[in-house]
Amino acid sequence: MKLPVVSGSEAVKAFCKAGYEFDVQHGSHIVLRRADPPHRRLSIPNHKELAKGTLRVLIREAGMTVDEFARLLQDVVGGRGLEPRTSCL
Repeated sequence: MKLPVVSGSEAVKAFCKAGYEFDVQHGSHIVLRRADPPHRRLSIPNHKELAKGTLRVLIREAGMTVDEFARLLQDVVGGRGLEPRTSCL
């Protein structure tokens, strides 16, 4: 599947649906942490559009495929999204 064009905040919401939680923010980078093992950390730049290579590396570090990420992203962007006060942004 072709890599989708997403913003940093959309990527954060999609990874949160996959089990990641907000950990800390340093400048424009949001760090997410997996609550259960493996405790992977993802540093996501909060930009209007993520570079394709950056997004591909984030998906790979999360242990996901592009198809899995696209399905999560469709849930987030497709109108269902996250509820207002979750552990992510």
